[in-house]
Amino acid sequence: MNRTLTCVIAEDERLFRDALVALLAAEWPELRMAAVCEDGAAALEALNEHKPDVAFLDIRMPGLNGLDVAAASAELSPATQVVFVTAYNQYAIDAFDKGAIDYLLKPVEPKRLTATIARLQARAGTGERDNAALAELVKQLQQNLPARNAAEPLVWLTASTGKDSRLILIDDVLYFQADSKYTTVVTADGEALLRTPLRDLIERLDARQFKQIHRATIVNMKAVSAISRDESGRGSISLKGRPETLAVSLSYMPLFKAM
Repeated sequence: MNRTLTCVIAEDERLFRDALVALLAAEWPELRMAAVCEDGAAALEALNEHKPDVAFLDIRMPGLNGLDVAAASAELSPATQVVFVTAYNQYAIDAFDKGAIDYLLKPVEPKRLTATIARLQARAGTGERDNAALAELVKQLQQNLPARNAAEPLVWLTASTGKDSRLILIDDVLYFQADSKYTTVVTADGEALLRTPLRDLIERLDARQFKQIHRATIVNMKAVSAISRDESGRGSISLKGRPETLAVSLSYMPLFKAM
């Protein structure tokens, strides 16, 4: 008897997410949805936890995008078949076709989804994925796809310390940490609070300098002195001139593999 296949869906736009869920339920009712995520951070954790047969990944999501998640999946869940969901047209299509990687264009058309499902079902259970082809495609798309928006990265922000407001230069931030409804900003001079959720904040940070290392933590890489991994695969980050260490979720460690 054939086993039930599982999938993870990652799409930050609710309308597209709901539409894809509904289409999959109609076109592939036997498929079990292990997780439906609205950002790349949740998708990474879902891949690590569920090891799904298929991952439908939106290329553009807040913080970690679908390309980041796909790259990390080579270590977290190497047998998962990746299907990119994209609003980008001809360039992306050419790249996908050359790499023989499945993709769906927004808005997703039932006919295209049916063809994709057929290919996924044909490959199901083989335990094989062309990680080299996927890695090359991810590299190509990361270099050539347009930025999500043209907004300049944050240079400074205003945070609260008690009843007072404090102007903080972004370069002075050591790390951000989510705390209930607030985000804690940690600098060498102490802590302050932001009302901006981590998910919104990461969109305005320079991705070359600030990296998410945990669903609740973003670190300034300029403040990092060392990254280490224990026997279980979990990581920790040491900071320059600071006693505390920051935990790196197991799901995020593949993102630091080259460091």
